[in-house]
Amino acid sequence: MAKRDENPEDQDYKARSVALRLLARREHSRHELALKLRQRKIEPALINTVLDEYEDEGWLDDHRFADVFARQRMDAGYGPLRILADLQQRGVNFSPGCLSETTEEQWLASAVRLRERRFGLARLDDDLKEKLRQARFLAGRGFSHSQVERALEARAPEDE
Repeated sequence: MAKRDENPEDQDYKARSVALRLLARREHSRHELALKLRQRKIEPALINTVLDEYEDEGWLDDHRFADVFARQRMDAGYGPLRILADLQQRGVNFSPGCLSETTEEQWLASAVRLRERRFGLARLDDDLKEKLRQARFLAGRGFSHSQVERALEARAPEDE
């Protein structure tokens, strides 16, 4: 007697229901969804068929995922380099429009806000150790070298 999971109709139902349940919770990239279905021991050919159908229906869209993901990461205080790296890990190899629409000044303002929230905007001229610590933090959050440098130069209005 064959196990229930070996029945092709059950596999098809399982693939579709799991994918739909995951998409109902949040947007996923095609790569993420395929990985999660493979972890559930679903056949690769069936995974591709289901994901192709879901893309045709508009339920799965890497461009929509990338835009939503990037905006959430921007709101959480991440910089452009980290967001792009995180997208690549999720199988998205293009830059969503919201990243390219964000100006250098907006990225700088985000880095300054993050620094102020985490460390304050005290002068760092005489404290190299603290300056390096803050620079590592901002770089780890995905801000470019120039954005980090300029954010470290920012002062509170009363210090100017």
